[in-house]
Amino acid sequence: MYKSEQLAHSIRQLIESGTLNAHEKLPSLRDQVQRSGFSLMTVMNAYQELESQGLIYSKEKSGYFVAEQIALKPLEQYSVVSLNSKIEINSLVFKYLKSIQHESVVPFGSAFPDSQLLAAPKLIQIMGQLARQRQSYDQTASLPPGNLALRKLIAQRYCMQGIQTDPDDIVITSGGLDALNLSLQAVAKPGDYILLQQTVFYGAWQAAERLGLKVITIPEHPQHGFDLEAFEQVIHTYPIKVCWLMLNSHNPIGFTVSDEIKYKIAKLLHEHQIYLIEDDVYEELYYGGQKPLSMKYFDQQNLVLHCSSFSKTLGAGFRVGWVYAGKFSDHIQHLQLMSTISVNALIQNALVEFLSHHHYEKHLRTLRLSLERYKKHFYHYLKQHLPATCEIYYYPS
Repeated sequence: MYKSEQLAHSIRQLIESGTLNAHEKLPSLRDQVQRSGFSLMTVMNAYQELESQGLIYSKEKSGYFVAEQIALKPLEQYSVVSLNSKIEINSLVFKYLKSIQHESVVPFGSAFPDSQLLAAPKLIQIMGQLARQRQSYDQTASLPPGNLALRKLIAQRYCMQGIQTDPDDIVITSGGLDALNLSLQAVAKPGDYILLQQTVFYGAWQAAERLGLKVITIPEHPQHGFDLEAFEQVIHTYPIKVCWLMLNSHNPIGFTVSDEIKYKIAKLLHEHQIYLIEDDVYEELYYGGQKPLSMKYFDQQNLVLHCSSFSKTLGAGFRVGWVYAGKFSDHIQHLQLMSTISVNALIQNALVEFLSHHHYEKHLRTLRLSLERYKKHFYHYLKQHLPATCEIYYYPS
């Protein structure tokens, strides 16, 4: 842990314990240097980190003060399991996506971070450099399963999480949604039962409609994010073939399910031999120091197809995702050759260059801090401007 992180952690504990109260003034930079023994730069970095997390705020020529902390309200629990034998959602999604193309519409439902926080300009610069070098890329190298160097880099990131990964088990896809759709096609056929969360990315409903699946939905749990009791009830009642779940940084609610519950879900999947399509496109956008584990970490029987993407961290327009497909790798590659065929070779090579030489981890840390700061600022703004009859529920994850 860096010295600035140590100091920030100490001050954060004082704030969270109530030792430092809202709007109480913090020691000046110079006073903090004398108290802590750290350098001025270290103290400045610590204060900036706390400010980015919404824990303190600054006033010009007055110094730093403790921000008002967010009181978490408990949500009421409800449990409604529903069966949807016939799905007709595609026309509604089409109308929605057409409507947000108008400049007068603010897309509050956007699934992407602010483009100014992403690394698209750097990637475009790298692509330009590669194009000017006129390197003769072997186009066949971009065919399924995709660029080997890129798959090795992705496999390394799995290994960092304690998941031993063979690059041959990874298939590069045209974005995260392509990975999810191909995975579902690989394990399900018309008439099969699929389990979804009640609040889910609309692409899951579209995929189920396209494949002619029967959908069972379970509600979210207000404290834990995932209703394990409802899940167990459903898999004992219906012949579920596959689940499509988002358990880390859930879209749109925002919760992250605990490792304990993930372990129990994995155990039930193994007992009933149910496949899981894991939508983990926000896996890198967590708050705090520890990256949440994926369901793939708990998978002992190759039942989990883990899908993710660079769209939420580097740039949406590049459309590069992947699936850790395991034993379904060959099947998914065959399906891919009949649809999107492959991902652009230049983009894949640019990603290899960026991930290898351009401090991806540093970019991710900055991105996470910015998103956490925006979230807290937005909460305080809503609290200030919404009428008293409105209640705001805040997920810390």
